[in-house]
Amino acid sequence: MTETRPITLYIDADACPVKDEAYKVAARYGLKVFVVANAFINIPRDPMIERVLVPAGPDAADDWIAERAGPGAIIVTQDIPLAARGVKAGAEVLSPKGKLFDESAIGMALATRNLMEDLRSAGETTRGPAPFTPKDRSTFLSALDLTVNRLKRAGF
Repeated sequence: MTETRPITLYIDADACPVKDEAYKVAARYGLKVFVVANAFINIPRDPMIERVLVPAGPDAADDWIAERAGPGAIIVTQDIPLAARGVKAGAEVLSPKGKLFDESAIGMALATRNLMEDLRSAGETTRGPAPFTPKDRSTFLSALDLTVNRLKRAGF
């Protein structure tokens, strides 16, 4: 019998709107969850969910996650540079809206992010992200469930 490796869920928790949904999926599959933030965040009392407080700083939470994530890890983040680091490390990366970042999608996401940042720094007015909707929440739940099942089939 082959031994399965554990699937670990890392949540970039600052401003993450789907923490509760991630906890539900993690409980269903018995996944270890790390909720990483630079400010105190309430988490459920569950030995499988661990709060990680990192020092204040622009990329402290991202660095903590990126240093630990690899194959068998799922990262939930809105942060495109963290998503790119996760994909490069072999982790599965999902946005809170359920978008899967992979090798084919991360380059375009980084390019778009950099273009928008350049436009803003040049004084252009740009729109922010679209509001988070119940459909986004549902899409995330489905995407996380599919990702866990895909990893389980791969031996994690």
